[in-house]
Amino acid sequence: MKPQSDILIVGGGLNGPALALALAQGGFSVTIIDALPVARLEGRDFDGRAYALALASKQMLTALGIWADIADHSQPILDIIASDGRAGEGAAPWFLHFDHLEIEEGPMGFMLEDRYLRRALLTAVADNSAITQINERRVVAQETDTLGAQVTLDDGQILRGQLLIGCDGRDSGTATRAGISRMGWGYDQTALVCAIAHDLPHNGIAHQFFMPSGPLGILPLPGNRCSIVWAETTERADWIKSLPDADFLAELRPCFGDFLGEISLEGGRFAYPLKLTVANQFTGQRLALVGDAAHGMHPLAGQGLNMGLRDVASLAEVLTLAKRRGEDFTTSLVLDRYQQWRGFDTVSMSMATDGINKLFSNDNTLVRAGRDLGLGLVNALPGLRRGLIRQAAGLSGDLPKLMQGRVI
Repeated sequence: MKPQSDILIVGGGLNGPALALALAQGGFSVTIIDALPVARLEGRDFDGRAYALALASKQMLTALGIWADIADHSQPILDIIASDGRAGEGAAPWFLHFDHLEIEEGPMGFMLEDRYLRRALLTAVADNSAITQINERRVVAQETDTLGAQVTLDDGQILRGQLLIGCDGRDSGTATRAGISRMGWGYDQTALVCAIAHDLPHNGIAHQFFMPSGPLGILPLPGNRCSIVWAETTERADWIKSLPDADFLAELRPCFGDFLGEISLEGGRFAYPLKLTVANQFTGQRLALVGDAAHGMHPLAGQGLNMGLRDVASLAEVLTLAKRRGEDFTTSLVLDRYQQWRGFDTVSMSMATDGINKLFSNDNTLVRAGRDLGLGLVNALPGLRRGLIRQAAGLSGDLPKLMQGRVI
């Protein structure tokens, strides 16, 4: 039977729509199957969730025609300050400072609320005749063989395509049904995520404050507001997330400090158990994994969504160029190019975030002295510091065309 679409994408989120748009730009027809209800996806009130988009991710959204619709809602990240310390005692004297003026391209990244990015992606998907969106349906079975890919939905509907792509998160059903195993481990940490309003301006500065129980990210939002990603031990985080808002803020204040004045909550609060999980392969027969379905890492570097978008850009480029050359874009020969492109980068970033978290999430006096000295040493070496700034901006490595701001 003839496929309804060239490509079936399981899972919406942010990577799914971005991938659909990139593939449609390359001449493919795409169907997205998302279990979430449309009403939840189109929420217009600020719920406290926001993302740190690296400069390369912003360039990709520009190439997809999305950025112009959300630019006015974004906050440039001009500086990043990483420091070590304990709650209530402030930061150690040695720290690492990234200044966007040390690179030519501009701000290292941009903060953007979930509601604006999600809405812009969904609107672009709805306006694209090459993309079909199916909501509130779950995939319960899948088949891939030499003839194509097929999924069965929970209402009995069967969809067919030439290639199946999993964008369905860290517990990817697409990967599980394909027999793809994972490696990884838990951190006994939970990320408490929220947004706060504060009295004093943040001046576009993002802070990463390493404490023995886990790092605290303070990321600037438009106006006198910041996004908070606060990693605590799971036991303590479970207790903190159960507190009323006033008591939650009382626990946050000693970690946060008073450098932005009085603080108050904006939007909701969320909690996410933290673990490292990487699929042992990103491809299979007529199948590929993208984003958290392929890899999930510690959020301390804010690279989760950026790594997913780099997957999107890489896979779209591999498939589009193969199609233009007249190749069968579903073969292992083609899909292996995506695996090779993303495999090393993913493992390197996963191990880097894992190592940094383990190095800083302890209170050993000797280790503390060594890591503080290391922060100060890196800060004093302009060449090394500039290289790390470019990496934070997503500009290092073999960049896909979309992440260079170019159409494939």
